[in-house]
Amino acid sequence: MGTGGKAGRNRLDFEPDTVERDLIKLVLTVVELLRQLMERQAVRRFDTGDLSEDQEERIGLTLMLLDDRMAELRDRYGLRPEDLNLDLGPLGPLLPRD
Repeated sequence: MGTGGKAGRNRLDFEPDTVERDLIKLVLTVVELLRQLMERQAVRRFDTGDLSEDQEERIGLTLMLLDDRMAELRDRYGLRPEDLNLDLGPLGPLLPRD
């Protein structure tokens, strides 16, 4: 049973010739989810003034470097940011849309 349309592109396809790419896609999806959660938490902490200027700078730099590394890995495996947003069926997409 094939899936067509946009939803079919965001599902994992466990065919032998695509297993490595799909595994990378799944790992990068989990990392992207964690990166977005960390970014939201950092923004909340920035807004509440819980962080020193040095801490804000380090967190900002770390998140920026992680974002750059994610872009490099997506490029290496021919993935776009939207490819990491897995379709959870009736629950909708895994990652929030920006």
